[in-house]
Amino acid sequence: MITRSDDYVEYCREAARNLRDVEDLALRGKNTGEITRRVNAGIVREVELRSDDDLVDIGCGDGTLLRLAQETGVASAIGLLATDEEVAVLRRSGLRVRQALTHGLSIADQSASVVVCNNVLLVVPRERIADSLREIVRIAKPDARVFLGEIPFVPGPPPEPEFGSIGETLAYFYKKHGPRATLGILRRIVDWKLTGKPMIIRSGASVSFYAEPSEFIAMVEQAGLKLVRHWPHDWPAGRYNYLFRKAAPTSAVSASEAI
Repeated sequence: MITRSDDYVEYCREAARNLRDVEDLALRGKNTGEITRRVNAGIVREVELRSDDDLVDIGCGDGTLLRLAQETGVASAIGLLATDEEVAVLRRSGLRVRQALTHGLSIADQSASVVVCNNVLLVVPRERIADSLREIVRIAKPDARVFLGEIPFVPGPPPEPEFGSIGETLAYFYKKHGPRATLGILRRIVDWKLTGKPMIIRSGASVSFYAEPSEFIAMVEQAGLKLVRHWPHDWPAGRYNYLFRKAAPTSAVSASEAI
C-alpha cells in the first residue's frame, strides 16, 4: 500500500534529501527558477529594501531573496527554513540560515526592519496562524515593513488519491503528471524497497490555510501590524500579497510640554 501525507515539514525534508538543483528548494516545481527570481525581485521593490535594513526571510526557499539582499548591500540578511536538511544545503553556499518554524522563530525581539514571509503561511495549520503572526510582530522593529505573500483565498487542489498497488500509482502519475514525475516516483519506490522505508508520497501542493483579504487583514492587524496595501498575486491565481507596517511607538508628552 502506498499512502499519502500532507506533512509539509517532512515534504521539505524529503525534498532536501533528494535535491538535484538548489532551485528545487523553492518548492515551486521543476523549471520555475525564473518565476522564483521574478517574485523575489518584486518583493525587493515592494519593501523598498535599503542598505541599512536587517532582513529576515521566513521560509527562504532556495535563498534567492537573501542573494538579492546581499546585492543590495543590506546590513544583515538571515533566512529561516523548516528543516536542518534545507539549512545544510544553503549554508554550503555561504548564506546565513537557521532552522525554525513560523510559530517559534529563532530570532531576537525587534531585530528585523524588514520581515518577509512569502508562500509559507498557506502550509501552516490554521490553528498555528495566530501564533505565527505574533512571532512575526515580535521580531519586527518599530516601523518595520512586513511582506506576507501568496495568501490563498480559496482552498488548494484536492489531495492525490491513494492506491493499492505500485502499478496503479505509476499509471496515475503518468496520466496526470507525465513521464518525468512518474520516473521520480519510480526512483522513490525503488529506494523504499531497498531500504525498507514506508511507502509514503508527500504532497507539496496542499493548502492548510486560506482566508479572504478582509479576514486575513483583520487577523494581522489584531496581531499588531497595520495594512499598507494588498493586491492579487499574478501566478498562481487565487492568492493575495500584503504589505504591512509595525507601528512606531509614540513618544509620551508631559503635561508641562503640552502647555
